[in-house]
Amino acid sequence: MKKIFSLLTFVFMAFSLLASFSTKKTSPPKPLYPVPTDRQIAWHEMEQYAFVHFTTNTFTDKEWGFGDESESVFNPIAMDVTQWTRTIKAAGFKGLVLTCKHHDGFCLWPSKYTEHAVKNSPYKNGKGNVVDEVEKACRADGLKFGVYLSPWDRNRSDYGSPSYIEYYRNQLKELFAAHKPVFEMWFDGANGGDGFYGGAKEKRKIDGKTYYDWPATLKMIRGIDPNVIFFSDGGPDIRWCGNESGYVNETNWNIITADSLYAGKSGIGNLLNTGNENGKNWMPAEVDVSIRPGWFYHAKEDSLVKTPEQLFDIYLSSVGRGANLILNIPPDRRGLINEIDVASLQGWKKLIDDRFKINLALNKPVKASSIRGNALEFSAEKVTDGKKETYWATNDQEKTGSLVINLGESKLISYVLIQEYIKLGQRVKNFSVEVEKEGKWQEVALGTTIGYKRILRINPVEGKKLRIVIKDSKACPVISNVEVY
Repeated sequence: MKKIFSLLTFVFMAFSLLASFSTKKTSPPKPLYPVPTDRQIAWHEMEQYAFVHFTTNTFTDKEWGFGDESESVFNPIAMDVTQWTRTIKAAGFKGLVLTCKHHDGFCLWPSKYTEHAVKNSPYKNGKGNVVDEVEKACRADGLKFGVYLSPWDRNRSDYGSPSYIEYYRNQLKELFAAHKPVFEMWFDGANGGDGFYGGAKEKRKIDGKTYYDWPATLKMIRGIDPNVIFFSDGGPDIRWCGNESGYVNETNWNIITADSLYAGKSGIGNLLNTGNENGKNWMPAEVDVSIRPGWFYHAKEDSLVKTPEQLFDIYLSSVGRGANLILNIPPDRRGLINEIDVASLQGWKKLIDDRFKINLALNKPVKASSIRGNALEFSAEKVTDGKKETYWATNDQEKTGSLVINLGESKLISYVLIQEYIKLGQRVKNFSVEVEKEGKWQEVALGTTIGYKRILRINPVEGKKLRIVIKDSKACPVISNVEVY
């Protein structure tokens, strides 16, 4: 009888709980525009990938080649691109962007449009194709492949004239025809200056806003590879973060107005670093930084490779602030990622794995200040269910709210991770994190934006309950995930 009574009590309680939620269908929040495209969502979910700078500069010990370097200097004697991709994958990266041509104009593939290319180097007796080798290694190791083709070319005699744009587009067609799908096309604002220019040895200036006619160029590429993501100062898909130091601002809006942006425009570093709360375009930030002081390998920098702890700090100030991280890892003159860099990457991966090993909040009970339409599909537990397509939301008129997660027992808390459901737009403007200590809530962190992902490092504190307080939001908050470590 006791067992039957207990079962009936349980059933009654379960029905009571279900009855507390509305049986009337509640509509989801309307999107807060702008919102990301499907290809931008896929990009957000990559979170981090590698940059690989490798060209004649590696062998001349320069950062920017002048364009007059002999093709014969490019001669990696122990080249192994599978060592690159396996090292990069083991470090936790999801892709690789290769500098197919830097400002010196030397092409890592045997382009039919120039002689300043790997086909005239000693590498594999002129039969090598570094772009092809790297792409195939990426595919084999499950990495996405991206390309960087410098818009500036210090080797070309016609740089600055219309014929160079035809040359640049022809090379892009070569690359994309042979190597799609390309997940990202990277181009920057290094546009014009002194160079060899076919022997002219002079300084040339171009109008970065109009010379390249980027809209036409990108339309051409989109016609070849519809899902490619375009990166530059001015997007149009993702934007530069405004620095090469490894961080985006703590306030990081994924939105910005692209009307006045273009690659190479000066004086917009702060705007790129923060975005614009009222921007018209979804254009999230990418943080580009090198594991070394320079972008190419220099033996003199072997003692200056970033440590695992430095890389972890960069991770928190890029991925941990809703941006993506592209970390440059330059091969040495052998054609290998140097052992020092490999060791640092391995140490960094271990730090990430150790510090984010066990999510203390997974499937833990959560209470919310309110629930949208009192509907089960928007309940508080959606933030700890481990599913990226579920979320907690409030009613439309409520732009504040709170979530209390019960960890079950007192735990040492060092990191809190929060994600918005960005398919409905970026909303949160101001929030805080609190931990219950001796029956009182203690504020342990403050934040502004959240976006795709926000990771807060707090002074380690013991606590059984944690509270996320949304203090201000552009529209009703929509939180998809909270993790505690």
